[in-house]
Amino acid sequence: MLKIAFDQSYIHPLKTGHRFPMEKYELIPEQLLRRNICDENNFFRPTKISKSDIMYTHDEHYYNNLVNLSLGKLERRMIGFPLTDDLILREHIIAQGTIQNSLFALDFGVSMNIAGGTHHAYRTKPGAFCMLNDQAIAANYLLKNQLANKIMIIDLDVHQGDGTASIFQDNSNVFTLSFHGEKNYPFRKQKSDFDFGFEDNTTDEYYLKVLSNTIPRLVDSFQPDFIFYLAGVDILENDKLGRLGVSIEGCKKRDQFVLEFCKANSLPLQVSMGGGYSVYLKEIIDAHSNTFELAQELYF
Repeated sequence: MLKIAFDQSYIHPLKTGHRFPMEKYELIPEQLLRRNICDENNFFRPTKISKSDIMYTHDEHYYNNLVNLSLGKLERRMIGFPLTDDLILREHIIAQGTIQNSLFALDFGVSMNIAGGTHHAYRTKPGAFCMLNDQAIAANYLLKNQLANKIMIIDLDVHQGDGTASIFQDNSNVFTLSFHGEKNYPFRKQKSDFDFGFEDNTTDEYYLKVLSNTIPRLVDSFQPDFIFYLAGVDILENDKLGRLGVSIEGCKKRDQFVLEFCKANSLPLQVSMGGGYSVYLKEIIDAHSNTFELAQELYF
């Protein structure tokens, strides 16, 4: 069964009049149910992650300042949301959701988190909208508990996964792969194990060609036994923060390629949703929903 992490805490801390469409966290599950892609049994409510599991990935001094709401002004500005207890709880639940996703993926092949993809969070500091790096935390959880030996993080959000790259820069058991907009945020990029920066207005054909020529080669070389996939839909042409020119059909083909490849190669796959800021809210919801629908069709 496709298991999907979702909790009401994903929604409420973001209802602050923010300039980006955060309603997606409420509307995606509604659409999945309305279109009969999923039913209530597919969803689970994550618990709150323990501090000990976070400490595999984040610095304790940073973490204590975060949970005590005592970050400095610069760090608060880096987050982009008002720093509240509810927002911190949301990060804890998202991170635990991705850990639980990982365990479900080991059992069922794939599992998905409606939120997550907080790849700008570093070991010692937050980044844009990101405080606890959910996929990095879950990757370290699998390694520490000997549930995986070699992990690949495939980050296809339009923004480079700079926090993730930094966290694993000295870890040979985790391969970080980022396809992103070359001229997009972060403007000072970190070094992933593999980076590819697309020029502005890149369209479907070239985008998909690069992915399909590169991912199999890197997987064959590294030989991971678990994959984390950050499926940001901010690659869309209409995205306010994206700068690429991929169509919604091209975005769906991207997801189909990753999902089919992992299934064909028996690679357990955890998926976090990442960014999506199209000028059309419906397009964001449709693009994210396509990812869930493909997983349901291909695996179950």
